Amino acid sequence: MAMPGVYAYTATPLPLSDDGAELAEILSRDIPWEVYMTARLIADKDLQLIRRYDKRSEELQASLLDESGPAYIEAFLTVLRNVTKEETVQYILALLLQMLRANPARAKLFHQVGEAHAAAAGGAASQAELNPYAVLLRLLQRADWFTQEKSCKLLTRVIAARPHRDAPFVHVAGSSAAAAAANGAASGPGDPAEPHITSFVEWLCGQLRRPSNPAKSVPTAVSALAVLLRDKATRGLFTAAAGVGLLAPLLRSCTGPTSSQLAYEICLCVWQLSYHKPALQALASSGVSKGLVEVVRSAQKEKVVRVALLSLRNLLGEPELGAASDMVEAGLPKVLATRSLQSWGDEDIPELLESLAAALKEQAVVLSSWEKYKKEVLSGNLDWSPMHSSEGFWRSHVDKFEDKDFQVLRVLLKLLERSRETRTLAVACNDVGRFVEYHPHGRHIVADLRGKELMMRLLTHSDADVQKHSLLAVQKIMLPRDKLDFMLAASSSA
Repeated sequence: MAMPGVYAYTATPLPLSDDGAELAEILSRDIPWEVYMTARLIADKDLQLIRRYDKRSEELQASLLDESGPAYIEAFLTVLRNVTKEETVQYILALLLQMLRANPARAKLFHQVGEAHAAAAGGAASQAELNPYAVLLRLLQRADWFTQEKSCKLLTRVIAARPHRDAPFVHVAGSSAAAAAANGAASGPGDPAEPHITSFVEWLCGQLRRPSNPAKSVPTAVSALAVLLRDKATRGLFTAAAGVGLLAPLLRSCTGPTSSQLAYEICLCVWQLSYHKPALQALASSGVSKGLVEVVRSAQKEKVVRVALLSLRNLLGEPELGAASDMVEAGLPKVLATRSLQSWGDEDIPELLESLAAALKEQAVVLSSWEKYKKEVLSGNLDWSPMHSSEGFWRSHVDKFEDKDFQVLRVLLKLLERSRETRTLAVACNDVGRFVEYHPHGRHIVADLRGKELMMRLLTHSDADVQKHSLLAVQKIMLPRDKLDFMLAASSSA
């Protein structure tokens, strides 16, 4: 499956226009640059360049950059490398972002700095000391969010502008360069930025798992990934970092018009990953199809609908993935029929709706309720579908939990231990409680598998729904059968 050569559906790297007021506030500060020269943190030439550039008009700054751009970038990077004072670091980051807002092509200057610095210092070791990647990666570890966020945006633009974008990554599993290296064959020089991009991708995945900033970490990380995943090699890095499975839960949480841009960029990541075979398999097993269907159903902006449809088309393009059944279960046929009645400004959307409907008819397979349930559990992302509360389902299928040494039950318990999505935790608590309720030996089986211990930990969870369902499950585990039956009878009659 070849990827289109023209990125008709992508945005420019991390648009900076929203930062204008924030950057202006930071740049209103007065920084005592002479102090840093006196402390030998910057050289006299750095001080002169900074004085010449700082607080000048945009026209003069542009002229200075056109004349000696790499020298100015080197001076700014020297400050970021040597100075630790938060106000000063933030100031330089704001200055650099303002520079890129005026002209995004100036990101190339960062790479000319490395070459010029190495030549002036007479060796590669000196270049490494002022490596733009290394300087910005180190700032990602700072405590304040402004520094993390702005370093992330700068690093994304610097990586996107690197001169060796077509060079392969030699350490990515599954890449042709890695295979050649493993077989002792020469594959040509790799991309020198690979170790830095690897570290950056790992940091971005970390922000998706445990955000530094509750409101801004995820949108910032997703925006960066939407740019980085344009490169084939970076898709391999993201897949190797187990990042693919993080996208489906994020997509499910994007509800309402205020999340439109985030939904678009997540779908953009999914679409780009769908051209990478190992990622495609991970996408299908993560249950991302259901989130994409919901985006097609509810999105108002055409660009969001289009990229979601393109992602679904690519998933259907590999029938062995079995994504069609997920799409049918999520109601895609009805969604396609409804959306086909609308008029679209984008002429590609009606064609996509029609081709998807035809592909679904060819591939759709009706799964039994147990197969649907098992597939959902194994995906690692649970939702409140009717099966989780249906007495008939649990009475009919509780014995199937014994298959493959209680595989499904063990996965539920693993989710209780590792998942960070509150809805998945609440549903998993409910299901373990249901198993205890309907299986004749459920209480002892769950206890033997440390289920009681896992439930007890969740009693103090920050989410009220998780607390509620973990408490119910613990009661079911601890109460004798006669008292459990009494409690259930009382609750059903209440």
